[in-house]
Amino acid sequence: MSSIRRHHNGKLFFDFHYQGVRCREYTRLDDTPRNRRLMEEALKRIDAEITLGTFDYAKTFPNSKRASRFAKPATPGAGAETNAAQAPPQKELPTFDEFAEEWFVENEVTWKRSYRAKQRDILERYLKPAFGKEVVSGIRKSHVLKYRAQLAKVAPDTGKAASPSWINQVLNLLKQILDEAADRFDFSTPFRGIKPLRVGRTQIDPFSLEEVQRFLDALPPQWRPYFIVRFFTGMRTSEADGLKWQYVDFNRREIHIRETRVHGETQDPKTDGSARSIQMSGMVENALREQWRMTGQLSSYVFCSRLGYPLIYRNVNNRIWYPTLNKAGLRRRNPYQTRHTAATLWLAAGENPEWIARQMGHSNTKMLFTVYSRFVPNLTRQDGSAMERLLRSRLDTAHGASEEVDHAE
Repeated sequence: MSSIRRHHNGKLFFDFHYQGVRCREYTRLDDTPRNRRLMEEALKRIDAEITLGTFDYAKTFPNSKRASRFAKPATPGAGAETNAAQAPPQKELPTFDEFAEEWFVENEVTWKRSYRAKQRDILERYLKPAFGKEVVSGIRKSHVLKYRAQLAKVAPDTGKAASPSWINQVLNLLKQILDEAADRFDFSTPFRGIKPLRVGRTQIDPFSLEEVQRFLDALPPQWRPYFIVRFFTGMRTSEADGLKWQYVDFNRREIHIRETRVHGETQDPKTDGSARSIQMSGMVENALREQWRMTGQLSSYVFCSRLGYPLIYRNVNNRIWYPTLNKAGLRRRNPYQTRHTAATLWLAAGENPEWIARQMGHSNTKMLFTVYSRFVPNLTRQDGSAMERLLRSRLDTAHGASEEVDHAE
């Protein structure tokens, strides 16, 4: 059945059948009532011409890649030969290179800059070299599986193999492109039946409270407020570096996460749940008040350079974080462990898991118990001792009271 449909990029397209083939012809028209009405009228004419046998695909859709497929044979004669000689040859289906670029342009407007850069890097460094010259319909399931196995091999230059998580990210982009191509050009996607690789549990390395103290003691004094906030709020690097004074509420003792800073650009928080309000502990409040005395009149950013510019996380890592780890005699780990440290310290202190999830920007408590709980002894014991203490405290008391009644009688 013929219809006017809306693509995920917001544009309208024709969806109809011709000579037993499902055809989709895309437009640049936005989904508005007027545009739908115009396209529905055009579709009625197309259906009528198909019924009458007068439909000329190339005339109706001159820029379509299907035009040559449905081209009517030319009448023999000099004129026809001339027309055939003048008509440029058309490929029926695009190569992966061609379609990937078209797909990328259609979708990049919905992505954040950092995500767009990451997807472009995967496309250029991995997918195009492997599949670029192949016609999209010619990429088979066996090709995808062979490529996945190739990614999983140990790289000679690094001696390491790509992680399952990274392989899944590469193949996910390939899947999105080929699934869309299969939908547009009516062939079976090669990803049918291919499941993502299993990803193991996230490995984290949080600091103990004693290690946090050693780290803070080894810091240059002007950096203590920054890392106190990092260790005791669970803020991501992009959230701390993008924090502005307008989002610090000393009256309510709250930090509002409304903006982040990624690759030098201000962005919205990572997810909807990441836009949240974090309650200040006394230590965090004191650290922020100290920071206000240093930068409150210097910059709109809470944490900034001596000239008031936003922080560059690579500079902070290389000049402050790793040298301080060495000075404090602590093992090397990345700065994201400050976020994991906050979660484990909150759990160890007995805070409500739902409250912790809200502070972290998690949608539920699942991650707390699958990732962090093993670092908290009283939550991970499996010897039954907690139940034993409960039963003794309750049942022994009741039993003792019963014995006192018996003796009184």
